[in-house]
Amino acid sequence: MTVLLDLSEKFGNLKEATFLQRKNRFVGECLLNGKIITCHIADTGRLKEILVKGRKVLISLNPPHLKTDSKLIAAEMEEGFILLNTSIHSLIGEAAIKQGVLGFVPKTLKKEATVGKSRIDFLIDGNHYVELKGCNLRKGNVCLFPDAPTERGRKHLEELIKLKEKGFHTSILLMILRDAEFFKPNEQTDPQFAETFYKALEKGVEFKAFRVKIVDGKIVLNGTVKLL
Repeated sequence: MTVLLDLSEKFGNLKEATFLQRKNRFVGECLLNGKIITCHIADTGRLKEILVKGRKVLISLNPPHLKTDSKLIAAEMEEGFILLNTSIHSLIGEAAIKQGVLGFVPKTLKKEATVGKSRIDFLIDGNHYVELKGCNLRKGNVCLFPDAPTERGRKHLEELIKLKEKGFHTSILLMILRDAEFFKPNEQTDPQFAETFYKALEKGVEFKAFRVKIVDGKIVLNGTVKLL
């Protein structure tokens, strides 16, 4: 197994807790050793099927000066713990790209490349723009993105189309956080994103998807995922 990131190196000692409720987009409550504490939720998606009362979660305790008591890192689903902390998506994506998930190993990689009014996640070898999206909504063996309408995500796709038309290589890279075999855009939740996604493919933007899982506190590469 190829290790992409050690969670303990980023968040320290992880603790198991029980999720109680989501108070708002960014703050939840969980039960740790009989005490109710707050947790910061980095993922602003709906997560309705994941963040349910009684769900076992992994958290990282915060220093006292922060507004919340802890950070929410992962939640236990039927396939095991799945990553929920979006703050490390870029680190994982970078490590996966360097392992060849785009079909090659890049010579150079720049993060947060400014393009017009947007920022694209990666610029590879000076001429290949890559936008990374994390996907944790699963129905059967299919992962869907987004799980909430995303104007920002649609604009990223439009930027990739423009860059492709200018002669650059462009890719939309999906990081699949669930045990799924296929990916498709979530037309029911965000038809505009889905329409732009398929338009991007027609214009020559490449689609790649890789799967990750948590094993012994580490994020490991877990194969590739096909477009449905």
